[in-house]
Amino acid sequence: MMAARGVLLLALAGGLPAGAAAPPAAAPDVLLITVDTLRPDALGWVAGGDATPAIDRLAREGFAFAGAVAPSPLTLPSHSSLLTGLVPPRHGVRANGQLLGAGPRLLAEAFAAAGYETAAFVSGYPLSRAFGLARGFGHYDDALSEGEGQWLERRAPDTVAAALGWLRTAQRPWFVWVHFYDPHLPYDPVEKTPGKEARGGYDGEVAVVDRAIGTLLAGLEAAAAGRAEETPGGAPRLAVFAADHGESLGEHGEASHGYFVYESTIAVPLVFHYPGIVAAGRGEGAPGLVDVAPTILDLAGLPPLLDVDGVSLRPTLEGGEPPLAPSYLESFQPWHSYGWSPLRGVRHGDWKWIAAPVPELYRLDEDPMETTNVYPDNVARGRAMHRMLRQFLDREPVASSGVDDPEVLAKLRALGYLGAGAAPGEPPADLPDPKARLPLRGLLTEGQELLDAGAFAGALAKLDAALAEEPDNPFALSRSGLALLRLGESAAAAERLRRALARGPGEVETRALLAEALGQAGDWQAAAGEWMEVVRRQPGVARHWSNLGGALGRGGEVERAVAALTRAAELERSPDRLSRLAFAEFGAGRLADAARHLEEAAAQAGAPAFRHAGALGLILYRLERVEEARAWLARSSRTEPEYAEARLALARVEAAAGRAEEARRALGEALAARPGLRPEAQADPLLAPLLADG
Repeated sequence: MMAARGVLLLALAGGLPAGAAAPPAAAPDVLLITVDTLRPDALGWVAGGDATPAIDRLAREGFAFAGAVAPSPLTLPSHSSLLTGLVPPRHGVRANGQLLGAGPRLLAEAFAAAGYETAAFVSGYPLSRAFGLARGFGHYDDALSEGEGQWLERRAPDTVAAALGWLRTAQRPWFVWVHFYDPHLPYDPVEKTPGKEARGGYDGEVAVVDRAIGTLLAGLEAAAAGRAEETPGGAPRLAVFAADHGESLGEHGEASHGYFVYESTIAVPLVFHYPGIVAAGRGEGAPGLVDVAPTILDLAGLPPLLDVDGVSLRPTLEGGEPPLAPSYLESFQPWHSYGWSPLRGVRHGDWKWIAAPVPELYRLDEDPMETTNVYPDNVARGRAMHRMLRQFLDREPVASSGVDDPEVLAKLRALGYLGAGAAPGEPPADLPDPKARLPLRGLLTEGQELLDAGAFAGALAKLDAALAEEPDNPFALSRSGLALLRLGESAAAAERLRRALARGPGEVETRALLAEALGQAGDWQAAAGEWMEVVRRQPGVARHWSNLGGALGRGGEVERAVAALTRAAELERSPDRLSRLAFAEFGAGRLADAARHLEEAAAQAGAPAFRHAGALGLILYRLERVEEARAWLARSSRTEPEYAEARLALARVEAAAGRAEEARRALGEALAARPGLRPEAQADPLLAPLLADG
């Protein structure tokens, strides 16, 4: 009833488009499952066998497409399309780490407006709330723990446990998105599937995800059985399963994904499972992931998203014609990372067009591995498909620029931000063809692998060799800048990183490395300027604000440091963020605020894990909250920088209270940790007698 009521309110407000489908009598719960980096041929129902029984059951009982089209071989752009119904040129997200602007309406926002409870459980850093996909979700769980940076992830069983914990208390109807990241490199499954080593590790991670999906579905069935009395006949549930992109296992010389747009990384599985509504079947066509959101809303009986590129597949699911509309695809990684030409294309029926500097046309029914470019013999067909591509590129963008958020810019202006220029527009013409640069990319990849292993000198040698071949390559400049930075050569690192930013499109990671290099060289004002530009581009990432605050503080801008660190703590209320804020407030003379935030950090961390007991005790002592101070000073451990000062203050507290033995012991510990404190103790009327007694 909640969904129906939400739609009724929309209709009364004039917000329901004409002809919108009425909601079903019993609004369905909706489960969206996405798996990162999943090839269709890793699934039993596509390749044969029983390697993925849980996913196979969904496909067997639902309507399944073995070769849907991902618009991008990267996680965030592809999910942005799946959740908005828009192709990347219209929603504006072309790479991981970018920010989805405020313009596109997300699928979760449509469900929330209809009265649904909404929740998401994501497993990889590229989908963190900082990048814009959390809008519309009442609960967005991106608690990741393993790895760092873009490799930060959560394993499939842990994601399922979090999702089931929420679902057990959710009120119907609900819309839940569960995302799994495991098949992503580096492959580290609990057990490997027998076969080729690389493929075995990959398939092993797919098997881990399949077992987790089985646990998720079993948990939902158990919860439904427990509520049978509340919903006689059972609550209807629509489940949709998809991958965001595939994985190349050596096809066309590509390992992993992101570089090319061949079928190994663009073709993905797609399943709609809706018992009693959608009959079991197999789809012959190749719909796009942009069709997922319109189809879900149609099947749920909710108003459609307006002005989107996708269409509802409901006619196909009900036995009609296969999808006939062309599907857009692109990869901007060659441009963003290497300064080479991006790739754009369309898939239409059995034909595929890639608008590269050397154009490519494939007849997929005759050449599924895309080994023969037939464009020279089919120029007219290629031109017709290029016109289809232009239709996508000529549509008006929907997204407002995520990096120009007025609130963020206002905060930055208050910190003295002047701007380092807007993000670049379209790439220039006459860029190198990624196909022709594949050997050089291999050399760059070897350098990156050495960086990942901490072999910085070896990485620098590889990257210098790449620069000898292509002196202005932004990836080689940026990565060699990182190697130099880790080798302690901050000036040389900054020079290369500046060259990378001048040559490439200005990736956030490169600018963050430049800020780090400037800080390492002691130029904190310049470092703060670079961190401000990083924050403008990724305003939802707490660590960027924290780094900005650190640079401002070290540069003597204490009040501005407090402002930046306050924002970091607002975004991520963790013990570390709160402690950093408290130390900045202490430096600004805001003792009461510093004490409050350190106390909050201590409460979050728990007494044994809190690393700043001595600092909190010293601040409370200055605030004359002596008894509270005494407890924290006594907890200070030798691993804390403030340990000696904390023990000296504790000695004063104990001596003032007449506890001479305790005072003498604390004083001895302070002087043992830092003998240089003895003159201060000798000058203190409370402590001097204790030294004389000793």
